[in-house]
Amino acid sequence: MKMNLMRTLLFGISLFVISSFVPVSAQDTLNYPVIGKIHRLSPELDQLIPKDSKIEVISSGFLWAEGPVWINTKKESFLLFSDIPRNSIYKWVEGKGSELYLKPAGYTGLSNYGNEPGSNGLILNAEGSLVSCEHGDRRIAILTNGGGKMTLADRYQGKRFNSPNDGTFHSNGDLYFTDPPYGLPKGANDPSRELDYCGVYRLSKTGEVTLLTKKMTRPNGIAFSPDEKKLYVAQSDPKAAIIMQYPVNSDGTIGEGSVLYDFTTYVGQRPGLPDGLKVDAKGNLFATAPGGCYVLSPKGKVLGQISTGERTANCAWGNDGTVLYLTADTYICRVKTTTKGAGW
Repeated sequence: MKMNLMRTLLFGISLFVISSFVPVSAQDTLNYPVIGKIHRLSPELDQLIPKDSKIEVISSGFLWAEGPVWINTKKESFLLFSDIPRNSIYKWVEGKGSELYLKPAGYTGLSNYGNEPGSNGLILNAEGSLVSCEHGDRRIAILTNGGGKMTLADRYQGKRFNSPNDGTFHSNGDLYFTDPPYGLPKGANDPSRELDYCGVYRLSKTGEVTLLTKKMTRPNGIAFSPDEKKLYVAQSDPKAAIIMQYPVNSDGTIGEGSVLYDFTTYVGQRPGLPDGLKVDAKGNLFATAPGGCYVLSPKGKVLGQISTGERTANCAWGNDGTVLYLTADTYICRVKTTTKGAGW
């Protein structure tokens, strides 16, 4: 199903623990401040991002923003995103600003659960339901039409996941997702850790979990090429800060991967690591990495850099598919483009 159609499906669900919305630096204005700079490293970027485009800050005041996803309903359109330390999901509406949408978002336990208990990546399935990668509850969950949550997967071969981070849906309904240890209270050394590796998995629409690879040290952002013949996975390892590309086999598994781009030399010189990524309809990658969000051709050529000056965690297509939204540390930003996200 085309993504723009999917996002217009009914999303009217009642939410728990939301009797009132709590704004966080809600910016009820259309006069947005601008940060950073768009570096044009190839003339090809001009075909994707207009020369007068800016990096607009549409909302701010968050602790660590992540996992943006755009929602179109019959009543309104809006951006959802996670604030992981606050264990919350926020909603941003043009001209109104940001308000609390869902809490708890990733951890429903009683005790304190470290610094990153909340949801991370947010994705819509083919029916338009919100699916979340949850750190504290260590699961992939879906928000049901009745307002409750249902676990889709929380373990592999009887062992609990580390902390599911980000995911992407295949057109057949299968969810591909990553599982680094960042959400565990003590990270990779947490005593509650049950898997001694960081996996990339496939959750079939029938509920079966398949391990695709455990060779990546810190798998993070994940996306398909427009034809779904390649799977891209970012690695947030400062010693090997790379984006991998894998051929997708006919049975949904992946073949031997190769490095599409290596950002390791930028680590420590520019803020951030490879993290979230999205693909446009032409196959170009918009990948967060040290210094902001890079625009890469399908062959790995750097076309430009959207330099926010902040640790930039993730990105998502929104509006009519031409607007790129960025979660950059405490900021929510956007850049208007002349391309469109894959599937729009």
